[in-house]
Amino acid sequence: MERKSAGEPHAGSAAPAMMPDEIAGRETTGLARYILIAASLIAPLLAMNQLLNIKFGAQLLNQYFGLHVPEITLIDSRYLFLLAASLFPFVFIVIPMRPQAVKGNVPWYDWLIALASLAILLWFAWNAERGLSEGWEYNSPLIAKVLAAILCVMALEALRRTSGLPMTLIVGVLALYPVFAQLAPSPFKGIAHPLTDTLAFHVVSSESLFGIPMKAFAEIVVGFIVFGLALNYTGGGKFFNDLAFALVGRMRGGAAQVGIISSGLQGSISGSVISNVISSGVVTIPAMKRTGFRADYAGAVEAVASTGAVLMPPVMGSTAFVMASFLGKNYGEIALAATVPALLFYIALVVQVDAYSARLGLRGMKSSELPRLGEVMKEGWFYIPVFALLIFLLVWLQEEALAPFYATALLVLINQMLPKHRMSWAQLGDFAVAVARGLAELVAILMAVGFIIGALSMTGLAGTLANDLVYLAGGAPLILLVMGAITSFIFGMGMTVTACYIFLAIVLAPSLVKAGLDPLAVHLFIMYWGMVSFITPPVALATFAAAPLAGISAMRIGLQSIRLGTAIYLVPFCFVLNPALLFKGDAQTVTISIVAAFAGLIVMAAALQGYVAGIGLIPRTVAGWLARLSLIAGGLLFAAPVPWLTGLPFAQNLAIAAILTAAGLIVLYLIVTRKTEAGRITQ
Repeated sequence: MERKSAGEPHAGSAAPAMMPDEIAGRETTGLARYILIAASLIAPLLAMNQLLNIKFGAQLLNQYFGLHVPEITLIDSRYLFLLAASLFPFVFIVIPMRPQAVKGNVPWYDWLIALASLAILLWFAWNAERGLSEGWEYNSPLIAKVLAAILCVMALEALRRTSGLPMTLIVGVLALYPVFAQLAPSPFKGIAHPLTDTLAFHVVSSESLFGIPMKAFAEIVVGFIVFGLALNYTGGGKFFNDLAFALVGRMRGGAAQVGIISSGLQGSISGSVISNVISSGVVTIPAMKRTGFRADYAGAVEAVASTGAVLMPPVMGSTAFVMASFLGKNYGEIALAATVPALLFYIALVVQVDAYSARLGLRGMKSSELPRLGEVMKEGWFYIPVFALLIFLLVWLQEEALAPFYATALLVLINQMLPKHRMSWAQLGDFAVAVARGLAELVAILMAVGFIIGALSMTGLAGTLANDLVYLAGGAPLILLVMGAITSFIFGMGMTVTACYIFLAIVLAPSLVKAGLDPLAVHLFIMYWGMVSFITPPVALATFAAAPLAGISAMRIGLQSIRLGTAIYLVPFCFVLNPALLFKGDAQTVTISIVAAFAGLIVMAAALQGYVAGIGLIPRTVAGWLARLSLIAGGLLFAAPVPWLTGLPFAQNLAIAAILTAAGLIVLYLIVTRKTEAGRITQ
């Protein structure tokens, strides 16, 4: 019998991969398609020109060919304007004004808006040096103010098309905050500015539309979005799926464990929750349902695993590199610190799935349904040197900005050299269109995030907000953390993880650090909680992506996801209260903390699913519920045995955690043993 490959679609096929999120858009054909293909080349080349300082090839031509081509160096503001000009206008081409109008040609008014935005951005790029020397951010000429106002309106319309009306209204009000800042109540009162000056500041200054978010995009994020899409379009999704099926498909509940591993591998590189759910879930969700998993549980496994993948090194949705620039640390430190929290998240998910499978007696998949490991590696061997190059450049050479470009070049080169994997011209065109679209959508969102940061900067509120939030929380770090978690969750609803992180790193992180928490732990905390909305109703974008694949409502998947994704809610509190989980502190404390955290998460996960390996099912009786609560409390205290929770020293908290856990296990063992003996007597 011929073995099936569990990871369709076929490698090399143009797998759908919308970045950063799956947004309904037009099928671009004709002129629009060719323009997008050109944009997919111009934007990365422009980024590489700036990163490598090759001065548009002038240095090469002059050095090796003896020519005298003028060497053009782009100042930062001109580079950002040009990069935006190569991408931003295409938001109006690929995303219609109304979601229902996804079919048909691009209407004349969208072409007009696109051309107008292109012209305005090119005008600002041409006048970049003049704006810098004349201080336009506070004293712009009339023409600059008029064009800035038009561009601000366009930026809000682009945000509406990519993120919806509610998010646009929030950003729009905050963007205009400097106009009425004097009327705001304390502690949000600030310095008021005229409307025209405010709009000009948003465009011309280096702290708003073209501030930190766009700088992070221009320096780091471009390359990783291109690499993530290249991975999908060369069949990387199929390779990850097949590898996971070959490794763990035979395990108890193997189809779900495959979903966890394949989603973790794909998402850690691509950084897109939605496209990860779709590309991996199209295989794993039906496989889970075939082997006995309920539809809502299968969808939840895929949604939770795909969400957690963006928190997994090496790439972490590009946010790790933005975080490194915020904290002034190298990428290696960020990736190392993020490793234990990500593994805690996944071990909790694996244990819950195993417990659920044991409870229902679900078995692994048949050998005939699974690919052989040797065949999988033979088919996808070329991904190994690509990942090796990526990690070498990231960790050893610390070339975070250039690593994805080199890795993409190697990946596409090898892929096109192999006849079986080679993409056709049409597929290469689809890949290029996906790159342009993904970059354009993200530019629109990040420019809009800049509105908020610019408003806070212009009014002077950015400098005082940290003190005010600490004051409102009464100086209690736990209260401030809960406030931070809620804020991160709300903003995570309408933004990509990178955009949400950048905003919160400016607004919220300083207040948490001021309260005495570790800076790296704080930045990871807001990143984690920014991801929570992907699996938490009412928004829960990951569950909406999984719903059609599972054949059940997104709300039912979302409710199951909350239970399965418990770790994503708890782990951030664990490491922010106990930075030893991020390798902060002496070796003994770090080792004990990490071991205790894994033990605690495993115990909690088993208790939540109602099955403890080696003992058995937790009965739904009073004694059973008491045992379960004891295990959950003990597990939580193991995961974060810090004075912040109980007021007791570290060692005493560990002792209490051990007592609670042991008590829960003993009670459960006695219940199960007595029930077994009673069953034997009855027989």
